[in-house]
Amino acid sequence: MAELLGLRDECREGALGAPALAASCLADNRLNLDVYLDGCRRFRQLFEGRQGEVLQVEFLRLSSNDHLLGTTLDILPHLKHLKSLVIKGGHARDEFGSCQHGSLTSLPPDMGNLRCLTHLDLTFNSLSTLPSCILHLSSLRVLLVSHNRLVALPEDFGSLSKLTFFSAMKNQLKDLPRSIGDLAVLQELDLSENALEFIPEEVGNLHNCTELDLSGNRLPRIPDSLANLKSLRRLHLHSNLLVTVPASLASLPNLSRLDLQNNCLLAVPPEIQTLPFVRLRGNPLGETEPSPQAGNYESSAGRLRRLFLASGEDSFTVTSEGCKVVLACGIHFYFPPGAASDPLQICCRTLAPDPQWVKLRHHDVLLSRVLELQPHGVKFQQEVQISMPYASPQTLHQREVVVRTFSGQSWSDLRTRHVAHCSVLHFSWFLVVARLVQNECKVPAEGTLLFSSVDPNIKVTFPPGVTEEPRTVEMQVLSAGEIEEITADAGCRASPLLCLSQDSLVDFLRPVRIQLPLPPGVTGINLDQSRLHLLHGDLEGQIWDDITSQVVLEFTHLYAVFEVTHFSWYWLWYTTKTYIGGIAKKVYERLRMYQVNFIALQRKKDPEQVLLQCVPKHKVDPVLKKLQDRYRGPEPSDMVEMFEGEQFFAAFEGGISIDMDRPDCVDGRLSFIFYSHLKNMKEIYVTSPVDRKDQAVKGQVSFYRGAIPESIPEEASRRRKGPDSLWLVTLPIKLPRLKPRWGENPGPLNGFSFPPLNLGNAETGYLTQANLLSIARRVGADWQTIGLNLGLTYQQIEQFAVRHGTEDLDKQILDMLFSWAQQNSEDPDCVSKLITAMKESGRQDIADEVETIIELGRQKYRESIRRVGLEQESSTEDSAIAMV
Repeated sequence: MAELLGLRDECREGALGAPALAASCLADNRLNLDVYLDGCRRFRQLFEGRQGEVLQVEFLRLSSNDHLLGTTLDILPHLKHLKSLVIKGGHARDEFGSCQHGSLTSLPPDMGNLRCLTHLDLTFNSLSTLPSCILHLSSLRVLLVSHNRLVALPEDFGSLSKLTFFSAMKNQLKDLPRSIGDLAVLQELDLSENALEFIPEEVGNLHNCTELDLSGNRLPRIPDSLANLKSLRRLHLHSNLLVTVPASLASLPNLSRLDLQNNCLLAVPPEIQTLPFVRLRGNPLGETEPSPQAGNYESSAGRLRRLFLASGEDSFTVTSEGCKVVLACGIHFYFPPGAASDPLQICCRTLAPDPQWVKLRHHDVLLSRVLELQPHGVKFQQEVQISMPYASPQTLHQREVVVRTFSGQSWSDLRTRHVAHCSVLHFSWFLVVARLVQNECKVPAEGTLLFSSVDPNIKVTFPPGVTEEPRTVEMQVLSAGEIEEITADAGCRASPLLCLSQDSLVDFLRPVRIQLPLPPGVTGINLDQSRLHLLHGDLEGQIWDDITSQVVLEFTHLYAVFEVTHFSWYWLWYTTKTYIGGIAKKVYERLRMYQVNFIALQRKKDPEQVLLQCVPKHKVDPVLKKLQDRYRGPEPSDMVEMFEGEQFFAAFEGGISIDMDRPDCVDGRLSFIFYSHLKNMKEIYVTSPVDRKDQAVKGQVSFYRGAIPESIPEEASRRRKGPDSLWLVTLPIKLPRLKPRWGENPGPLNGFSFPPLNLGNAETGYLTQANLLSIARRVGADWQTIGLNLGLTYQQIEQFAVRHGTEDLDKQILDMLFSWAQQNSEDPDCVSKLITAMKESGRQDIADEVETIIELGRQKYRESIRRVGLEQESSTEDSAIAMV
């Protein structure tokens, strides 16, 4: 089967003569030459030596990365029977691994005479204008010009009256011709990732359109006529500049997906917002328009330049005229006119959480990635508005969202509203954090009252004469509800935890009166004052002093009242224990921790693929339930406590090691940073440094905190648990006996061990293993898109790439296609799903080929039925079935 897989190597010079080499490529009415480095040369040889056969070809594929393409194009108009023509780039890669665009910039004018051509694929080329001959292809149904350099479509583009699928994604289109509305039978239109700023009303005439993708453009609005698209099922509008959407979209009868993420929507019609299939994340919903200078913004907003940065773009220029900028990740900027006096280039990037960039205080929770804006420290003449999307802390109560930034010397919190929106005069690092709710007041000389919005029973009274100069006082409260469970373990009860701070280094001139609720279950009636202790803690919560004897405590039925002249942490405890400072310190540390389980799971179909995760205790069961169909492994670990932002490692032992180079892998140990509201998950490949041909290998993965130790103490290595050990948990791993690896004893699938596959059934036709191999060699750089449309997950696609390396495209494709085939071999409808996936991926040529194979199989089946004298309705069990 080598001729089916190693197409680039099967016909090397010296093994066969040049004419024989070319002749071996011609199979029936198909000529697939894009997999050869010299495909165009072979095409010319065939045309010269076997012209009659070449003129009958219906399916032709060429690579536009071939340097002889220009001398080959003139032959194409002679192929009058041609139904599918693919001239694609992307077969070659540059030094960074990116697909290179092909050299195609035009087509011969006579190509317009190909009356049978229904499918034309010109993706990954260098077209700046659409060749005029295309408009004369009267039978054309599918046109793909993605990944080119088109800036406009011709005005008479609507003359392609039979077009059912058109994709022009990843170009530079700024507008569309009004004639696009004349494409009466068009079913799918993909114009994503262009520079469109306007959509004509005539798009509403595409009454047969089922999917419309306008994502990744610069559209401030969409026409109301889209509500006329009654056949529309999916409408993609994410990553634009939309400020409004028509409510009439809610009336589309077949709509099952409406993606409005990462736009500028301040409000959405309620008819749309209540639809279950609408995606709205990344919009500043409910926010009022930024207005650093009230009144000026509304008058100037319409004239402001709007910029949209596509994925991968990391810089833009701001002028004195100002602009509005939207990053692909959903971050919005508003630079008012005059913010920058001279043109200024802004560079931006988002960083993964790292202790270097993430500065968390006690009880803080990180909600976003880190945004870095350069040049650092740049001074603006007016405040720049920044809006950052973040993961909403649904399980966190009595906390508020702030934007934290670095001033050049220290980190500070910026005021924000219900969305992460802030105003700054400088650029550096920014992140979104949930902190304890902070109440504050300005204390004048005549005194004032401050109370907590978390617990209104907590009050601080500042009497007259408490200060000579006004000063700001801040209050934070950790409610008793979060404390009660922990203190109960210690046989104690405690009040809410109160933190007070001020912006002055001078103590108050007069005592400040503080009212704290008594601990739960304690009242002024049953109070035993000898068991009540008032603790004072330092700002780091490391030292807790019992100051009960230093103050005068007064009691009411519900409260304790005392007076102080300096601020920090205050905490009421009710306990029989005499010395409680150490207990309070441990409880305080637990308040800063999260209780988690560790999970180590192995893929059922590939045990060398290991999923490691650190899961908060309340999420363990749903996570395991979600993964149980694809993974197996040991029970989750015992409960462990982790700090927010704490570093921990995973190390494999017992003959198991990590099987790849990773930036987060140091000396064979995998590094994690724990953040409670992010997925602490990594999926890696492991291998065995010992011989597994005779037996399986039993090992373990151990998790431990802190920096990588130079040596593990024997006692710690033996116990692997306990409060004084580095080790957190250890979970077992078992690698099965080693099967033949790729490259060892190569068979028809080049080392793959899948059993023979026949997809489909006798009545509708089969796809055999040989057919799948033929399809696999045609897939090329589209394989990831095809895999996703087949129903594989992003994670599966990534693992195919990791498993075989970025250089071995053939094995990636084979693994993807045959893994899917094996999973779906029992599905009677799997062949039709394969055809649909190819069409959705823009590969109508492969879809046509599969349909042709299936039709041939049906014909052979019907002939076999007639030969044995059976009617069409008879049982198929005894029929002679001819495989394709």
